[in-house]
Amino acid sequence: MSELLVQQAQAGAERAFEELVSPHRRELHVHCYRMLGSAEDAEDAVQETLLRAWTRVGTFAGTSTFRAWLYAVATNVCLDALRRRKRRPWPTDVFEAAEAGSVPGAPTDIPWLQPYPDSLLGRASSAEDSVLAREGIQLAFLTAIQQLPPRQRAVLLLCDVLSWPAKEAATALDMTPTAVYSALRRAQATLAARVPDRADALTSSTGTDRTTLEKLVQAWESADMDGLVSLLADDARLVMPPYQTWYQGPAAIAMFLASPMPDSLARAKVGSHTRLLPTAANGQPAFGLYLQSADRTRYEPFGIGVLTLGAEGIHEIAVFMLNPALFDLFDLPSAA
Repeated sequence: MSELLVQQAQAGAERAFEELVSPHRRELHVHCYRMLGSAEDAEDAVQETLLRAWTRVGTFAGTSTFRAWLYAVATNVCLDALRRRKRRPWPTDVFEAAEAGSVPGAPTDIPWLQPYPDSLLGRASSAEDSVLAREGIQLAFLTAIQQLPPRQRAVLLLCDVLSWPAKEAATALDMTPTAVYSALRRAQATLAARVPDRADALTSSTGTDRTTLEKLVQAWESADMDGLVSLLADDARLVMPPYQTWYQGPAAIAMFLASPMPDSLARAKVGSHTRLLPTAANGQPAFGLYLQSADRTRYEPFGIGVLTLGAEGIHEIAVFMLNPALFDLFDLPSAA
């Protein structure tokens, strides 16, 4: 059936082409997100991938699966996009931690890495695939691979995350197998240095994730600062894209959340004027943060928070602010 659809698509049948590509749209979107660090950019890349694939479907020779051919097209679309724009960094990679009690600066126009809702990931076919998929989407992994040159990033995703043979990756990227092996070794070395505890990041159970999130929500909404601090690891960080300012350590985080703040951040302090709706992002527990409106009639969207858990507690709280489109992406209500 697949071969027949390919023949029909190559003969100009758009419906046959749509039948070929529709089962792979979701996974292509995830792959493009890993490459680009933004769900919005990933959507653009998928649309460009489908356009290129349609115009070049006649070049598909059947030496690989149609799915692998689509991945090759998508990867090269992403590489083209990365030539036109800067990588998406993480505040901790660009700036030093702020001093406890310091006031955040103004938001920046740096294109920061963005979160990805678990609802778009789809279901893994096995428990092993589920673990691999979770590792390949977690923020620690993504912030690390953003440091890689684009072609190394592509090789790592194809060979490590998707388990492609080096020869197949070489064909997709117009490289030699030797060059692929070399790029993969360099990428793996960088990743090992940046995320030495990759296995530990996957040990927490879904139940543990859910319990920690529930405790955080309760502590945040009730202004229980002691309870919130008790959930934090000693090296915990609070990052707030698009603000470049970030804080490290439970004391600094608590001081920031409890102190007066400028502009819209002033209302983000913990307390009854906030509402947190649980969700999931990047294979991690997350929440939608809502702030009480000025007239106190509703709670309005403010940011998407993502928790990175470690063996000793919450290692990082990332709150993505000033981007209302994220609430639509996460299918969260416009008011709480």
